[in-house]
Amino acid sequence: MEKIPYKIYLEENEIPRQWYNVRADMKNKPAPLLNPATLQPMTASELENVFCKELVKQELDDTTAYFDIPDEIYDFYKMYRPAPLVRAYFLEKALGTPAKIYYKFEGNNTSGSHKLNSAIAQAYYAKAQGLKGVTTETGAGQWGTALSMACSFFGLDCKVFMVKCSYEQKPFRREVMRTYGASVTPSPSTETNVGRQILQEFPDTNGSLGCAISEAVEKAVSSEGYRYVLGSVLSQVVLHQSIIGLETKKALDKYNVKADIIIGCAGGGSNLGGLIAPFMGEKLRGEADYRIIAVEPASCPSLTRGKFAYDFCDTGKVCPLAKMYTLGSGFMPSANHAGGLRYHGMSSVLSQLYDDGLMEAVSVEQTEVFDAAQKFARIEGILPAPESSHAICAAVKEALKCKESGEEKTIVFGLTGTGYFDMYAYQKFNDGIMSDYIPTDDELKASLDKLPKV
Repeated sequence: MEKIPYKIYLEENEIPRQWYNVRADMKNKPAPLLNPATLQPMTASELENVFCKELVKQELDDTTAYFDIPDEIYDFYKMYRPAPLVRAYFLEKALGTPAKIYYKFEGNNTSGSHKLNSAIAQAYYAKAQGLKGVTTETGAGQWGTALSMACSFFGLDCKVFMVKCSYEQKPFRREVMRTYGASVTPSPSTETNVGRQILQEFPDTNGSLGCAISEAVEKAVSSEGYRYVLGSVLSQVVLHQSIIGLETKKALDKYNVKADIIIGCAGGGSNLGGLIAPFMGEKLRGEADYRIIAVEPASCPSLTRGKFAYDFCDTGKVCPLAKMYTLGSGFMPSANHAGGLRYHGMSSVLSQLYDDGLMEAVSVEQTEVFDAAQKFARIEGILPAPESSHAICAAVKEALKCKESGEEKTIVFGLTGTGYFDMYAYQKFNDGIMSDYIPTDDELKASLDKLPKV
């Protein structure tokens, strides 16, 4: 049998020309977004006040299986795609496992993560609509960095509200955004009405993605020629990120490799949803079966401890209601180092798949996450982002189970990006002062008790 290379590269002409919409194959479709005032499904015209027209079409379409990738976006993809699928031979040897481990590496671009896959698409549609610019939020900074790059490419203004604790912990990530022309504001801020309200209620808050979303949306709807764009959670983003899974599957098929377990970190759902998309499609159509595992931080466990219900996507309650696994829009995660995974809810697409029993979810604590990250860096030579390290942690655990059982399973996980802007977190770990925080049942109940009555 031909030896699998360390890195499986597709040819440039093998980059997928279409995005795959997993909703088309879902028997139980994700519940519609609701207007919080009327509790009726959001219409296209209502959503177009906030989002670009073409993105609204993609958001509402749950029947079209494939969307053509415009040439301008495809040409941009060629600058950093196809991304390599790496066989982790060194990790396998270090673990002494019979498992075969692969990871899809999305950190080989200046933004350092998978976020650029959707950022360039959303910026393209904003430019095509003739807009002046866009607003957004960012947690760890990967999305803000990616969007600033995409907006610079198309000559759009970019306003970023960055979660306060990340703004303070990652000044160099902030400076990359500014280098690409974006303005960056720590959130919550005094620039918006909702920011001022949040600061009044939580004066010592370190911020959250929910807070930053509220501010970005308010800024967009109050600024002529602007629209809001989002780096995760929404179905349109999962659609764009399907290029990750499509490339992964094509690379595996090239060497007749069948995955048994697919693992991805889960915050809002963009990376995981994109990675699993074609595999889940096969599972939904009855063509193949896979174990699919979502890995989330124990400090913000929306799938493993949340409730499947309608909730606001933001803390300020200015966004539509989405049915998702949620900890409550008012939940304020601890200022730990889970970065972009510190979001109170989960993609409606992934939430429905999880509720239907088509995927699993586990939570991991940050000290074990960084222990796995450090070992991976020393063994495989890549310094992983904290978000990606959640998937590494779970993949190592599954590989060790194979060692105990003697099973030769094939494990595929998503390495969403690099951790070079996360050295403050690595310093805390290396100094032995990183701690774990897990919210109590009472804390979660207090937040969940405030869910809207729908």
